[in-house]
Amino acid sequence: MKRDIKQIISQMTLEEKASLCSGSSFWNTKEVERLGIPSIMVTDGPHGLRKQIVGEDHLGFFNSVPATCFPSAVGVASSWNRSLIEKVGVALGEECQAEDVAVLLGPGANIKRSPLCGRNFEYFSEDPFLSSEMAANHIKGVQSQGVGTSLKHFAANNQEHRRMSSDSVVDERTLREVYLASFENAVKQSQPWTVMCAYNKVNGEYASENKTLLTDILKDEWGFEGFVVSDWGAVNERAEGLEAGLELEMPSNNGIGDKKIVEAVKNGKLSEETLNKAVERLLNIIFKAVDNKKENFTYDKDAHHQLAREVARESMVLLKNDGILPLKKEGTISVIGEFAKKSRYQGGGSSHINPTKLENICEEIEKAARNANVLYAQGYELKSDEINEELIAEAKEVAIQSDVAVLFVGLPDRYESEGYDREHLRIPDNHRALIEAVAEVQSNVVVVLSNGSPVEMPWISHAKGLLEAYLGGQALGGAIADLLFGDANPSGKLAETFPQELSHNPSYLNFPGEGDRVEYKEGIFVGYRYYDTKNIVPLFPFGYGLSYTTFEYTNLSVNKKELKDNETVEVSVTVKNAGDVAGKEIVQLYVRDVQSEVIRPEKELKGFEKVELQPGEEKTVTITLDKRAFAYYNVDIKDWHVETGDFEILIGKSSKDIVLKETIIVQSTKLIKKPVHRNTTIGTLLSDPILAPVAQQLIAGMRNGSTQSSEDMSEGNNPEMMAAMLKYMPLRSLVNFGQGRFTEETLTGIIQQLNDALQKENVSV
Repeated sequence: MKRDIKQIISQMTLEEKASLCSGSSFWNTKEVERLGIPSIMVTDGPHGLRKQIVGEDHLGFFNSVPATCFPSAVGVASSWNRSLIEKVGVALGEECQAEDVAVLLGPGANIKRSPLCGRNFEYFSEDPFLSSEMAANHIKGVQSQGVGTSLKHFAANNQEHRRMSSDSVVDERTLREVYLASFENAVKQSQPWTVMCAYNKVNGEYASENKTLLTDILKDEWGFEGFVVSDWGAVNERAEGLEAGLELEMPSNNGIGDKKIVEAVKNGKLSEETLNKAVERLLNIIFKAVDNKKENFTYDKDAHHQLAREVARESMVLLKNDGILPLKKEGTISVIGEFAKKSRYQGGGSSHINPTKLENICEEIEKAARNANVLYAQGYELKSDEINEELIAEAKEVAIQSDVAVLFVGLPDRYESEGYDREHLRIPDNHRALIEAVAEVQSNVVVVLSNGSPVEMPWISHAKGLLEAYLGGQALGGAIADLLFGDANPSGKLAETFPQELSHNPSYLNFPGEGDRVEYKEGIFVGYRYYDTKNIVPLFPFGYGLSYTTFEYTNLSVNKKELKDNETVEVSVTVKNAGDVAGKEIVQLYVRDVQSEVIRPEKELKGFEKVELQPGEEKTVTITLDKRAFAYYNVDIKDWHVETGDFEILIGKSSKDIVLKETIIVQSTKLIKKPVHRNTTIGTLLSDPILAPVAQQLIAGMRNGSTQSSEDMSEGNNPEMMAAMLKYMPLRSLVNFGQGRFTEETLTGIIQQLNDALQKENVSV
């Protein structure tokens, strides 16, 4: 239905316009009945619908309607499967339609700066490319059903500690290359209906009042068409927030924020035109939700549950297999650990879903085992970290009777949640003690982890098999059984690095900061960018995951060996399933700048594709790379820039396991040189192809006019010593050491000559 939005706005009073900029309740926007502007409902996600039951608590934290609980983002990202996460989005959109929800609050695209962040289970990755691709396809799926999304939490919200007052102090290049890049492509590809601003400050300004983020970058630069909504309670000063680009404050402010907007307009601190633009953005989305509403919509709960099981299978990562997996469906199998009957299938906080059904892991193993005898022992108490010797003894007795022991351990709910961060990477003492005790009496041990973020594993030598199940959603029981017995082949790969110990993490010395100040001193070296560049061996690297089959890579090729940075290059590689069972492989493409004038990581993920192969089958995967695959963010020109030179195309099974590589040359279409000045070094001039001829004349002049003293300094004019001495000598030294040959006037002329040479070559200075 077509509407004249501007005409509607012209009929609104100042007070009505201001009222639209905040909620009417915890989950609903306001209506303006006389103008036909309805209220719409927004509600929590992102891995399921958490719609509050009408009449329940006013804070919105408790009972919610039943909905499909899909694996949380940490798992879904480990699938590296764009089409699969889009299917999840479609299912979520259907459930929102059935419950009359207009906007689902998610996905979360914040970068995993530290494994301690209590909300990491709700975020995709430590890598911005992978994160943005997952977010973009989640958004596509949900919005294909006429339901909006809210990409969150924008931006640099990477910890829960003091999250409502902390100040993320991040340099511009790091912000652009890592933290904003995680959002950028999701916005440009998929146009989420809304973007949710974060609680924290970014470089001294609250995200809710940060015009650089909300308007200059998000709207003007990236072309975001929707509206910005606050995280619940994130607004500091309402009028300042609206001026910066925050359209909707949630939840209801009981009229306080609305009054501030009205007063700001009346006293001239806020233009009514700014308010009108905000209302226009709000109305565009409100009416879009109305026009896309599907009355009396229903969905297939069983089909969604089966999808949740499929997603869970692809989200889990096989980390270790010393020939013990898949398990045989015979003999005696002991299932040990309270998680097997009281599973941890999702994270805590605002994303907590009330599942439509919940599979019991132990029961699903019994179903899948067929002819095997399955024994169970509790092993530990979930509500405590204390070691219960009776439960340990029972577990050992059961393990002794078995051919293999499958231990279910990990992080209980209280260990990680929205609202606070973890203090360490250890699993509970009673979980660790259980592993060690069972290993004393049973050599065939498989460990299945339930957790939302990495854990340290000093106990890993006791396990022959290790499956990272993450938080697998309501169908995790069947998914785990499918993988353990080989009814499905593990195909997940880590979307984050597992460090050997917490102190290896690059943010270790600066997390969670001092007071409210959090300095991102590690810069661009987040996750594998740090571990690979520093050559620190992690417990498990980014992109790592095992399979029950093997894959071979051959025939790496590029469609051009040389290109300009405004062109694309196609990279192709052949992948073959060399084993005897069907499987899926994730082809990972990293790019390395061979030589750069700026500090860059060893490699960066710039492409990936998941491919399914039958035994003996091979397929060719093609990935297209554009300028951004080779560029860094240049803070001087405020833009992405490619340096002319060699770039390595690296094909890997993980960031550490590179199997093929090719080198191409990329030519920059924009040469950037800093202007020559009196403190420019001679070495800088000599390394520049444009300026080197002039610099060489200067050096020749210095040598011709050198005194015995300077010859002594250079040990008889040894060329290597002279070159080393001159390399970092600033031009002003020509006056000091020129023995009268160079005056200040001469130096000024030389500098002008050098800058003229740059201008002649159309170089940006």
